[in-house]
Amino acid sequence: MQAIVSVQHLSKIYSGDHHALKDVSLDIAAGEILALLGPNGAGKTTLISIICGIVNASSGSVTVGGHDIVADYRKTRSQIGLVPQELTLGAFDTVWNTLSFSRGLFGKKANPAYLEQLLKELSLWEKKDNALMTLSGGMKRRVLIGKALSHEPSILFLDEPTAGVDVELRKDMWALVERLRESGVTIILTTHYIEEAEAIADRVGVINGGELLLVDDKRALMHKLGKRQLIVELAEAVTTVPDALSRWTLQLSGDGSQLIYTYDPHKSDTGVSDLLHAIQELGLKMQDLQTTQSSLEEIFVNLVHAKT
Repeated sequence: MQAIVSVQHLSKIYSGDHHALKDVSLDIAAGEILALLGPNGAGKTTLISIICGIVNASSGSVTVGGHDIVADYRKTRSQIGLVPQELTLGAFDTVWNTLSFSRGLFGKKANPAYLEQLLKELSLWEKKDNALMTLSGGMKRRVLIGKALSHEPSILFLDEPTAGVDVELRKDMWALVERLRESGVTIILTTHYIEEAEAIADRVGVINGGELLLVDDKRALMHKLGKRQLIVELAEAVTTVPDALSRWTLQLSGDGSQLIYTYDPHKSDTGVSDLLHAIQELGLKMQDLQTTQSSLEEIFVNLVHAKT
């Protein structure tokens, strides 16, 4: 599939020799949802800002829809909607006028029907005549999304879109993102919420220290890098892990009723069969067996720690 956004060998160096981005290359396919994960200062916002034409790169290139973001700035910027982290809105203008003005900035003809549909999708229609200063923080964030979509872009960047909003509103926004993708919009979001990426993203990119550590399909990433745990529940609790089981590096639960074995499920010999046989040989009675898979959060934490 042809990339709608192509980033090649992108670097950004700020004063004081601070490398915010280091030789980042990334292709984003039309119609996908890509989540960029990383701690504060990792380079996520810098990457988005360069693609959107807000920050100049030190080296490298970016194309949007086949057009260079520098040479064809107007063409590329018209394809992009950006929802920033900050609630950058005026105080006295109304919701309707804010979206109408943003649409006009891109040279789009007035389209009241489209704006009405958009405001209804964002649960803002009843607030269309309200001054922005009267809205809650969650409503203001919805207005920012409306502004970003007012000129009907094909690519939407969401920089920490659900930061500081309650769980219910966060899930509403996830549903909105999915509807936008179904309409053909390509979505790139940065987030600190691992469950956000796990819930809605097709692919996940991990950034740390200005480096793009990996980009992969979410499910493939969890399959390749995820660890699995076998939890053996004992009929009778033990105080320590028996010496005969030391080769498996087991953990003992706090109450001594469970033996926990973490292993790589993709190895040809996981050691699970031998472990269960050894437990039986010791005369320990097993009451139950469970397995659990690593979450995306655990994978992310392990990747970031491995690079620090």
